[in-house]
Amino acid sequence: MSLGNVAINADYSWDAGERARLLQSPIVPESRRLAGGTSAIGAVFIVVNAALGAGLLNFPAAFSAAGGVTAGIVLQLVLLVFIISGLVILAHCADACSEQTYQEVVRGICGRVTGVLCEVLIAVYTFGTCIAFFIIIGDQLEKLLGAMMHSLADGHVPCSLSVLGTCYVTVIVIYRCVQPTSEVPSDSATRSASSWIAVFNAVPTICFGYQCHVSSVPVYGSMQRQDIRHWAMIVTAAMFIALCVYTGTGVCGYLLFGSGVDQDVLLSFPSDDVPVAVARAFIILCVLTSYPILHYCGRAVLEGLWLRFTAQEAGEDPARERRRRIFQTLTWFVLTLLLALFIPDIGRVIALIGGLAACFIFIFPGLCLINLKLSEIQEQKSRSWWALLIYGVTMVTLGAFIFGQTTTKAIAVDLMG
Repeated sequence: MSLGNVAINADYSWDAGERARLLQSPIVPESRRLAGGTSAIGAVFIVVNAALGAGLLNFPAAFSAAGGVTAGIVLQLVLLVFIISGLVILAHCADACSEQTYQEVVRGICGRVTGVLCEVLIAVYTFGTCIAFFIIIGDQLEKLLGAMMHSLADGHVPCSLSVLGTCYVTVIVIYRCVQPTSEVPSDSATRSASSWIAVFNAVPTICFGYQCHVSSVPVYGSMQRQDIRHWAMIVTAAMFIALCVYTGTGVCGYLLFGSGVDQDVLLSFPSDDVPVAVARAFIILCVLTSYPILHYCGRAVLEGLWLRFTAQEAGEDPARERRRRIFQTLTWFVLTLLLALFIPDIGRVIALIGGLAACFIFIFPGLCLINLKLSEIQEQKSRSWWALLIYGVTMVTLGAFIFGQTTTKAIAVDLMG
C-alpha cells in the first residue's frame, strides 16, 4: 500500500511508519517450527472439516441449476484455482503482518476501514449460516419423525451408524445412485445450460461450500511447520478431498433426481428410507454442534467492534459485559429462528450468503495481495511483481462480479417470490 493510505488507515495498535516498514520488509524465515503445533495431517483434516458442511446438501440442486454435471464440475475446477491461491495468499500475509486471525490480517495489511468492513461481513455471514442451520434442522426433523413412525409400525431399526457426518451423506447418495430403488424417482436426463449465464447459478453454493478461508489463518498459525510451500500442499490436499465429497454428492444427487431435486437433497428421498434417515440424524447432529461455534465467532466479532468503537477495555465491568453477551446471544438466537421460519429452503439463504463467501475467497485475499505488493519498495518492478499484482486485481474483480451478480439475483428472486 502507498504511504498515504497507511497514514489515513493508521490503526490504534501500530503507527503508520511501523506498519509501512513491517509490510515493506517482512522478516519472515523460510520455515518456522512451533513446538506442540498442529501436524500436516491434522491441518489437512481441520481445513477439510472447515470446508465441509451444510452446503453439501445443496450441491445437486446447484448442478441442476447450472445445467448439468459437466457445467458443475468444470465450474468447481476453475474456482478451485482461486480458492487454493487465496488460502496461500492469506498465509503469506499472516507472516507479513504477524497476525493469526482472518480479520486482523485484513486489518494489518489493508488498513482499519477494510478491517472493519471485513468484521461486519463475517458477522453477517455467520448470522446467515445460522439461519440455514435452523432451516436444515426443521426440514430434516420432519422427515426423520416420519421415518421413526414408519420404523415403529414395521418393527425395523437402523442396524449401524456406519460413518459420521457429511461423508456418510455422500456415501448414501452415491449408493442410492448406483443401486436405486423403485421408490426413488429418476428424471435425470442430462441436459446443458440454457445459456452460459446459467452456469453462475452454482457459484453461490460452490463459494459457500468451499469457504474455509476465515478459519484457515488460525490453522496456519498453529502448525508445527509454518512454511508457505508446505501450506500450499496441505490446502491442495484438503480441497481435493472436499472436491471428491462435493462432486460425489452433486453428481449422484443430480443423476438420481434430475431437475426435480430439492434444494436439500435429503428431502428428495422418501421418509421411510432408513439409511437416509440415519444421514438426516447425522446432519442434525452436525448442525447442532456447529451452530454454537458459528454464533461464538459472530458474537466475538460484534463484541470486538463494540469495544473498539466505544473505546472500552475487555473485562472492564464483568457484570455489564455478562448482561451484554446474554442480550446478544438471545437476540441472535431469536432472530435466526424467526427468519428460518419464514424462509422456504436453504437455497434462498445460500444464494445470498454465497456472495459474502466470495468476498472472503476472492476480494479480501486479492486486496491483501495488492496492498502487500504496493508496499514493497523497488526501483524496478520485476515480472513476478507485476504478475502477482495483476492476479490480485483479477481476484478482486472476479469476487466483486460474483458478489454483485449473486446478491442482486438473490434479492430480486426473494422480492419477486
